[in-house]
Amino acid sequence: MDLAYQAFFRRVKNGEDPGYPRFKGYGRYDSITYPQSGFHLNDAGTHLCASKIGDIPIILHRPVEGTIKTLTIRRMATGKWYASFSVEVESTRSVPTPHNDRVVGIDVGLETFCTLSDGTTVANPRWFRKDEKKFAKAQRKFAKLAKGTPEQRRQRIVIAHIHETIANRRKDFINKLANELTDTYGTVVFEDLNIKNMMANHCLAKSIGDAAWNLLISTTANKAGDAGCTVVRINPKQTSQMCLQCGQIVKKTLSDRVHNCPYCGLSMNRDLNASINIMRLGLQSLAKA
Repeated sequence: MDLAYQAFFRRVKNGEDPGYPRFKGYGRYDSITYPQSGFHLNDAGTHLCASKIGDIPIILHRPVEGTIKTLTIRRMATGKWYASFSVEVESTRSVPTPHNDRVVGIDVGLETFCTLSDGTTVANPRWFRKDEKKFAKAQRKFAKLAKGTPEQRRQRIVIAHIHETIANRRKDFINKLANELTDTYGTVVFEDLNIKNMMANHCLAKSIGDAAWNLLISTTANKAGDAGCTVVRINPKQTSQMCLQCGQIVKKTLSDRVHNCPYCGLSMNRDLNASINIMRLGLQSLAKA
């Protein structure tokens, strides 16, 4: 505290406008990083020795490959602890070539989680919606407890467990779907969505956040290199409004679930129409590249 006030007054004398020193509450920080040194794994991989802490028994997720550069120890809200290593390895990856010539366009949505251009649909699991009542009940109980009591601390962990369970289910679902996409198709085309702007719609923000479309796109892109798959992102402008058969723009609202083209007479599911448009635009962008 003395050091904080000395620095504060020194900066005031220098003509700066520093922030007033504030109390750093317990639990404000949930991680610590060791850059370069001050830690090592034992030969058996059962203990992590960290300076100022000592030997920590660990469960090693997988053998560490490469040179360990930094260590980050993090405490989760549920009381679990994780140690993450960043390692330096020699890159042997070249520009991936598609493992097959199958191309798929993917239109993400809320009615169905995603619709593929080959007609496959993936149901929206709605992980948060399934546990929403349980979550609300836990929050109401938390709000009634006296602040700073052991009961409130225990209830906070209950809420954190619900959050963690929802997040883990969502990640597991998306990782399995991303694996299936990169194993099945040589080229996967997504829309380059601006999720932040889409969540400005307060009526849909919760459902959009629950769907986690960006997580699917980023996870698929991360897996694509090792799987021999190419991920392409295209401009989403009018992919849902354009008729795939004649190219005319047919205006629709979110409630319109069928694409009915007054120009050529095409009638089909609007999401399938959009996914085929996405695939076509992805192929065009690859041809230009």
